[in-house]
Amino acid sequence: MRIAVIGAGAMGALFGGYLSRKHDVLLVDVNKAQVDTIHAKGLTIHEADGSVTLCHPKAVLHTQGMAPADVVILFVKAMFSDSALANNRSLIGPDTMLMTLQNGSGHEDTLLKFVDRRHVVIGTTQHNSAVLGFGEIRHGGSGKTCIGCLDGDSQRLAPIAQAFTESGLVTVCDDQVQRLIWDKLFTNVSASVLTGILQVPLGFIAKDAHAWALCRTLVCEAVAVAAGEGLVFDAEEKIAQVRAVCEKSPEGLTSIYADLRAGRRTEVDTISGSVVRASRRNGVPAPTHEAMVALVHAMEAKAAL
Repeated sequence: MRIAVIGAGAMGALFGGYLSRKHDVLLVDVNKAQVDTIHAKGLTIHEADGSVTLCHPKAVLHTQGMAPADVVILFVKAMFSDSALANNRSLIGPDTMLMTLQNGSGHEDTLLKFVDRRHVVIGTTQHNSAVLGFGEIRHGGSGKTCIGCLDGDSQRLAPIAQAFTESGLVTVCDDQVQRLIWDKLFTNVSASVLTGILQVPLGFIAKDAHAWALCRTLVCEAVAVAAGEGLVFDAEEKIAQVRAVCEKSPEGLTSIYADLRAGRRTEVDTISGSVVRASRRNGVPAPTHEAMVALVHAMEAKAAL
């Protein structure tokens, strides 16, 4: 299978590296040093058990004139999705499946600008990865990857799931993938966004009474909005799961924390913003999430002064 991965950061490099062991993989990135290193030396993956895997995907800066891929996987930050796909449009043919495993929800809206609904694949993964240097990543944790369609039976994606699985990325097709995406979203739209705004580690959210009360409110609002989308969750169960994440990783620093600290733009519009969009779509109020999105954008603007 010919697979293109747009975005060779931590997760894109991980999936591109693993998939290259069994398939023809093209990694696309705008970082010349990253591309040059992978091209010259390969991609080094440090595993959680201490072992090291060296993979050799192809890596390029530009794809103009290249033939379409069977599958294109988008692994850039959400705010760059549109431009990344537009700049690599040659990889998307009439039969190309366009996949997102990005954090957050609602990425299909961008993908639908480039392919029809039948060729969109959405999903979520339990793998995590961190960049150690150019051409070098740490695979911090493994797990299952779930993919699905916007419409119809997701089992038609079985060849893609098989390709991933045989490459060491256990993948299943799931007709309830939207539910899985929302389930992963609850921590990100509550504890994670608060760590960014307050500039604190995860443990503070569970320890501080004021922060925790706000976190509970955010989870409850998100659960209510999800119900408006036809996705029913138990609020107390989700609150307990979020608290467990905070308590198990008390020194944990989230990506939104890091982005705001560094003065970078965040992915808040596809994280907390996805709850706000769903709220406006189904009429279930989410005022606290609206406030979080506004606060994050205000912090971004302040950093740009």
